[in-house]
Amino acid sequence: MLEKQHVDFAQFMEGVIRRNPGELEFHQAVHDVASDIFEYIDDKPAYHEAQILRRLAEPDRVISFRVCWQDDQGKVRVQRGYRVQNNNAIGPYKGGLRFHKSVNQSILKFLAFEQTFKNSLTGLPMGGGKGGSDFNPKGKSDNEIMRFCQSFMTELYRHVGEVTDVPAGDIGVGAKEIGYMFGQYKRITNRYVGVLTGKGLSWGGSLVRTEATGYGLIYFVENMLAQRTDSISNKTICVSGAGNVALHAAEKAITLGAKVITLSDSSGFVHDPSGLTQSKIDWLKQVKTDKQVSIAQYTEQFSEASFHQSEKPWHIPCDIALPCATQNEITQDDAIALINNGVEVVAEGANMPCDTEAVRLFRESKIAFGPAKAANAGGVAVSGLEMSQNSARMSWDEARLHDLLRDIMRSIHDRCRDYGQQQGGYIDYAKGANIAGFKKVAEAMLAFGIV
Repeated sequence: MLEKQHVDFAQFMEGVIRRNPGELEFHQAVHDVASDIFEYIDDKPAYHEAQILRRLAEPDRVISFRVCWQDDQGKVRVQRGYRVQNNNAIGPYKGGLRFHKSVNQSILKFLAFEQTFKNSLTGLPMGGGKGGSDFNPKGKSDNEIMRFCQSFMTELYRHVGEVTDVPAGDIGVGAKEIGYMFGQYKRITNRYVGVLTGKGLSWGGSLVRTEATGYGLIYFVENMLAQRTDSISNKTICVSGAGNVALHAAEKAITLGAKVITLSDSSGFVHDPSGLTQSKIDWLKQVKTDKQVSIAQYTEQFSEASFHQSEKPWHIPCDIALPCATQNEITQDDAIALINNGVEVVAEGANMPCDTEAVRLFRESKIAFGPAKAANAGGVAVSGLEMSQNSARMSWDEARLHDLLRDIMRSIHDRCRDYGQQQGGYIDYAKGANIAGFKKVAEAMLAFGIV
């Protein structure tokens, strides 16, 4: 039976690669999920007969469009925009928009595929999607960003809607960009509806949304540690990234008694052996949000820290590693360094920041590994709550939203634990997340027939 399973998996992946040539990120995402799902469905013929996994690995639709805009010098610029609507079996498509020079179809298909399982794990009625453009907002004026966002939404608006597809922000898309796109959608359609999440509080946004991904990551880690009768207090944590997720994860970890000693950006990382404080994080929030300068300036402000140019923080000894920067930032060599230095928990704050070999090493070494589709689901969870508030034309208070976020992250942890429990007591959270996320979507797809 095992030999047949491996042949089936190999044939499945061969088909995915053949149908999606050159899309390496997408191949990786499908491989990492399917390798666990094939074992789970081996004795469940209904899933095989309905080709559920094959259908999940084929997006419902991939929309690509030209985006023309004019810069401040009057020059016409041409970008490419996308929306990948992967699966809406359990609810409207939901997932962020990314504006970054690296954006391509492969990256967005991998993100939309992962988003399908992540949204399923939240327990909220949301399908999976992702979109964006190769437009880079860094270095652009507010007027240039506004003109691009308006042009982008002029093409996108016909494919989205509050009960169809509800985009949010992602890398390069913050409150400013969401505002410009929402304004253009309202202008074109003459409808004031929750077509986007991550909105400003004065026009339909939700409290706690800004903090949700970073705080949710720490809540998930807390549950992983509690499962081992441990706590985050007095743990030493290495964090990568210096954006919204990294800073809020660091902030929440510090309030719970942990010591955060690293942050990073594309220029390198800072090591602060004395540990970050709230005042240091507040300074970073101001600098990184408003001035978009290198994190190297941290050492000019706080002399006890050191800057390591063009390096990653994963050789610094720590109890907990939280990669919050970008995909595939932790490689096999990084994983070996972390394991050799005694890391206890690795939880993904970014999307797929650990490559396939790194994940394999963590799982083989029995490291508690929290995959992104579970550990960083707090952001989309609160986005789902924003959708509920918009539908009801009301706003919930901060305390209620924090309680709901904690409950959702605890529920996600418990689903991963239940499906990831292994002999000997080890919990394979990656396997548990893949199976739990798949099961809910698959059951809905079976109920709908062949569509």
